[in-house]
Amino acid sequence: MKIIGLLFALLSMTVCGISQQRVVAECTVTYQISMEDADQNKDVQNALHQSSKTVYIKGNDSRVDLNSPSLLQSVIYDKANGSAVILREFGNNKFMTSLSSKEWKEANKQFEGMTIHLINETKTILGYDCKKAVLNLRDSSVFNIYYATAIIPSVREFEYQFKDVPGFVLEFDIMERSTSVVSYIATKINLSPVPASKYDIPTSGYRLLN
Repeated sequence: MKIIGLLFALLSMTVCGISQQRVVAECTVTYQISMEDADQNKDVQNALHQSSKTVYIKGNDSRVDLNSPSLLQSVIYDKANGSAVILREFGNNKFMTSLSSKEWKEANKQFEGMTIHLINETKTILGYDCKKAVLNLRDSSVFNIYYATAIIPSVREFEYQFKDVPGFVLEFDIMERSTSVVSYIATKINLSPVPASKYDIPTSGYRLLN
């Protein structure tokens, strides 16, 4: 009887541990972008400071908008079939690229084989307790990230480098050279339903690229 009781206790603890992390199937998260690089042109750094990234999650669909003074880019990803559509606008020029599941994985092949190191370091972002992790890519690039442990997006492969992170990434920086760091930090998270129209693919006005 003691063994049965112990098994039930362990099962209860496991269920409680799982229930503490909630899958977020509807949300909008806005990130501010900044850059530190002693060798980089100040105009480039200022342009990044005027840029933002917005992530929209709705069930199996995700959309990432990157807004900058010179570029508007949207990546619409469908988890159901693993395909993606990339929309880019440069002034009056509009381009669209469609990627199959295989092509999407190929486009993100630089993230294959990377290692994830979970670090015993925490911080609070937008009211969420976040843990740190370091991602090391094969090309020597490094991601330092903070992820909320209480929530996880219903779509994870849209940011391929974070698909195996055990939480919702709310802050990260990319170190591509020893002096260059681009940072993204969440400044707002909205858990209201996202309009389905966010995932509509344009049928005209864009030049198709292979």
